Parts: sequence; structure tokens; C-alpha cells
Amino acid sequence: MALIFQYAVAPRLQPDQIAGYTPYIGTYLVDAWTAGCNDLSGELVQVCSGNSGVYRASFSAFVFFVLFGISAWCRPTANREAWPSKYILFLILCIGTVFISNVPLFLPVYLNIARVGGFMFNIFQQVILIDVAYNWNESWLAKSDQAESDEGAGKGKKWLGAILFACAVLYIGSLTGIILMYIYFGGCDTNNAFITITLMMSFLCTVVQLKFSENGSLLSSACMTAYATYLCGVACSKNSNPMCNPKLGETSIGNIIMGLLIATMSLLWTGYSSTANRRVGGRILDGEIDNITTNRANEHSKEGGVVVGESCGNTPNELSNEDECPSIAFDPTYFNNSWKLNAILALISCWYSMALTGWGTIEKRGDIANPDVSETSMWMLIVSQWIALSLYLWSLVAPRFFPDRDFS
Repeated sequence: MALIFQYAVAPRLQPDQIAGYTPYIGTYLVDAWTAGCNDLSGELVQVCSGNSGVYRASFSAFVFFVLFGISAWCRPTANREAWPSKYILFLILCIGTVFISNVPLFLPVYLNIARVGGFMFNIFQQVILIDVAYNWNESWLAKSDQAESDEGAGKGKKWLGAILFACAVLYIGSLTGIILMYIYFGGCDTNNAFITITLMMSFLCTVVQLKFSENGSLLSSACMTAYATYLCGVACSKNSNPMCNPKLGETSIGNIIMGLLIATMSLLWTGYSSTANRRVGGRILDGEIDNITTNRANEHSKEGGVVVGESCGNTPNELSNEDECPSIAFDPTYFNNSWKLNAILALISCWYSMALTGWGTIEKRGDIANPDVSETSMWMLIVSQWIALSLYLWSLVAPRFFPDRDFS
């Protein structure tokens, strides 16, 4: 919806396109979508109204998730109910915002809300990524230990080899990316500084992890290095200075498709990440299983529900099987924190509106394949990288500074 509003609807709702509309509704829509853009001229008016189209779709999603976050707070199972009504409500919100003027709801009220929400989501995303990097290493180490136990001595080496192979791929890919960035984006002080800082901070994190940390792993350091290299490359590609960005203005169908796929995969990964889901209360913790079963048994006589027996299993994964354990899978007791998922999705709604509009900047920039070419987007990306590497570095050294605290 945001892309349709930005690249299909907004260009039609311009003063020079008014002849194609009915005199009254057409004039009203043009005024509504260009409100707040009156001080601009030429292409910038269309950029401004295109941004406002993104804010409309984002605002609809933001309101949607806030409403159902409140619903989930009051009724924990609300996230699993009334899907037809939810679809209809979202479409009504999107269509309704078409007729609302930019000023003041979208400019500046929602714009500033989205900036704050997008920045908060950036921080949350860095924390989740670091957690994923740690968990990846721990998962493969656990598989190695399990293979040693079940299959015999030496059988776990394949998982250790897989860890080393993944590290090699990530480090070689990162080094290759840094060299290519020096070749294609070098020669500019800003880009050179970004690339050099990326190389130095990644090297520092790896050295600290190898020499001074007992909690970190080479795989987690490799993951963070690869992610930092990716962010640096994207930041350099957002530089609006033609002297710093030789790829500026290049357009192809392949770039458009790749840009959309990356954006879609990023949103899907963040929304459906099992790590994020566990952190926001979407899963039952191991220590809660016995209490859950006991409480349900004690309440059976009052509720008239089905008592779950041993056939349902004793692990969280088995308990999540709705066919075998319907009384547990849909019991409101296990969704008390489900509102947090709505809160995160509301922040995602803020973030993608900023990603598509260059954090609300009004300037000439790229197309749908690279829509947020701007100084603001460049600095937001590189600052996100610095935050991610700083958080990872802190996770390595914090146990030494606070030995009495549990960082597991």
C-alpha cells in the first residue's frame, strides 16, 4: 500500500494532473495530498506528496497494531481472533486516510512519531541480531555435543567444521565487500571514513572476543562483521553526493526487484523471528510447564475444560501443537504478553515509513529500487552500525566489568 501510494497515487494527485479528475473531488484530493508542500516546487512537490502517501499507509498500520495491542492487553487471545474484521478494518483505515489532509496529522505529527518509533525499532533490531548471532553458535555447539553423545566420539566434529566454514564464508565475504567498497565508493572522505571505521571496529570486536571474552564466539563475531559490512555498503549507496556515489541514478528492473525482495525479507525475518517471538512472550518457558498443567488440572472442575494429560508431552514445542493440546494452545494464560508483538509491529510500521522516505527528508533522490538516497538515511544507517557493534562489544566485555551479574 505504501509503495502504491508513493509511486502510483501521489504522481497523479499533482496540480498539473488535475484535468484528469472531477472538479470537486479531484481538487480536494490534490489539495489534501500537497498540503504542507506549498513552499516547494517542481519535483520536490511530488516527493513531498509521495512521502505523505507512505505516511498514510504507515499510519493505518500503526493505528491498527496499537488498537489490537490494546485489545491483546485486555483479551490475551485477540491476536488469534476476528481475522476477517481485521482485514476490513485495515482497508478502511487505508482508504480513509486518502481523504485526510497532510497537515497537521501526517505533517508534522505522525512524521515525528514515526521518526521516534523507527529509531526505537532500529535499537531493538540490533539487540535481536546480536541474540541471533549468539544463539546460532550455541545451537550448533549443542548439536555437536548431542552427536558426540548419540553417535559416538568424533561424530560431533561435522558441526564444529560447519561453524568454522560459516566463519570463513562470513569473514571472506566481509573482506571482499570492504575491498569492493574502497574500489567503488572510495575517493570520498565521508565514505573512506565509514569503510575504515567499519574495518577497525570489526577487527576490534574480533580481537576482544578471541583474547578477552569467555562468552563470545568466532561465529557471532563473524556475523556481526558481515552485518556491519552490509550496513556500511548500504550507507555508502545512500550518499546523495555524486562524487561519493558513482552508482547514483542508475536504474534497472533487476535493481527494483532486488530492492523489494530485500525489504520484504527483512520485514518478514523481523516479524516472524523465533528469537523476537520468545523475547516478547510468545512462547512458554520451560519452567512454567509444570505449573501450567497443574493449574489447568486444578481449575478443571470450575471451567469444565479438558484436562491435558501426559499424552500432550512435556516440552514447549509439544505444548504448542494445537491439535493435540487445544486447551493449552488457546488458553489466555499463555498469551499474557502477546500485546508486545503488536507494539513491535507498530514500531516496524514507523520504521518502514522512514526507510521509504529517507527519514522524512524532502530532496531529490533515488527511485523505488533505492528510494531513500539522502544524507539523513546515510547517517541513520551508519549510526545503526555503530550502535550494533558497540552493543556487541559491550556484550563481550560486560561480564568482566560486572562478574557478579548473570549475562547468560
